[in-house]
Amino acid sequence: MSVCILPKLAGLGGPASFAARLTAVLVERGVECHSDPQRMDTQAVLVMGGTRQVGALWQLKRRGVRIVQRLNGMNWIHKRMRTGWKHYVRSEANNMLLATIRRYADRIIYQSGFSRDWWQTVYGSAVAPGRVVYNGVDTRKLTPEGSGQKPEDRYRVLLVEGHLGGGNEPGLHNGIELCRQLAGRLDKPVELMVVGDVPTTLRGEIQAEGVQIYWRGVVGRDEIPELDRSAHLLFSADLNAACPNAVIEALACGLPVVAFATGALPEMLRGDAGLTAPYGSDYWRLEPPDMARLADAAATVLADLPRYQRGARAQAEALFDIQQVADSYLDVLLG
Repeated sequence: MSVCILPKLAGLGGPASFAARLTAVLVERGVECHSDPQRMDTQAVLVMGGTRQVGALWQLKRRGVRIVQRLNGMNWIHKRMRTGWKHYVRSEANNMLLATIRRYADRIIYQSGFSRDWWQTVYGSAVAPGRVVYNGVDTRKLTPEGSGQKPEDRYRVLLVEGHLGGGNEPGLHNGIELCRQLAGRLDKPVELMVVGDVPTTLRGEIQAEGVQIYWRGVVGRDEIPELDRSAHLLFSADLNAACPNAVIEALACGLPVVAFATGALPEMLRGDAGLTAPYGSDYWRLEPPDMARLADAAATVLADLPRYQRGARAQAEALFDIQQVADSYLDVLLG
């Protein structure tokens, strides 16, 4: 069995991380994964983002090769805040490219019900059959057991993003404000650990009185489990996220998640995996959120942490195990 995965993903961020996990499982099951659309033995193509090889996709489709598109959300922040004209053009071009591929795909995998509904609202129903398949992690490797100790003299809130510039700054500011409000309610200090690429200029602009920030910077994928185990909470900062990998990784390590009730987070944090809070205003317009409600949710989780830790792990095993995810992908690709 031969599957072509386009484009070839590398670098920071969830898409590359998930692609590596899925590829590893497919290879274990005897599926050869490559990124060469010219190979004649290709049985299916998995498009995991915008690719310039649209012409090659069309040729493959004419040969009868199944085209499967995996759809995240859409770029939208650039329409609500100034991110520079280059970022604006790239964002619009990528949305148009994904919409074009969606029209010609044979099957579509949406990363969440939220992602599916978003695309259908903006671009209408697709001709191709669609299925919701969440991202996944190896729950045998990402577990609550292992290195990484929570500090006993303070609460640690973890924020993990690939990049915290270019329109993602509000998430960082919300994380800081969350910790500031928590510090006034709890019996110990609150620390914010920020993992990801944060521009130096943005760090210099941060005003975080009363909150200790630990800038961990960019880390390797293998370091994430230890960091998750060293925190008490993960704050998922991305508004309208389709299926953030950082959330799934945290749940697998038994780390509860708090977030605003936007995007796919309400459907991901079922049971006792964590809590979402009403945003309190129009988040599509980036209006100021109700931080007090978010702090209430975080304080509730911290007050009964063992319960939510168990719930986080249970949710990962039930919904986000990479073996189950691979079953669904194989069914869509080759079934």
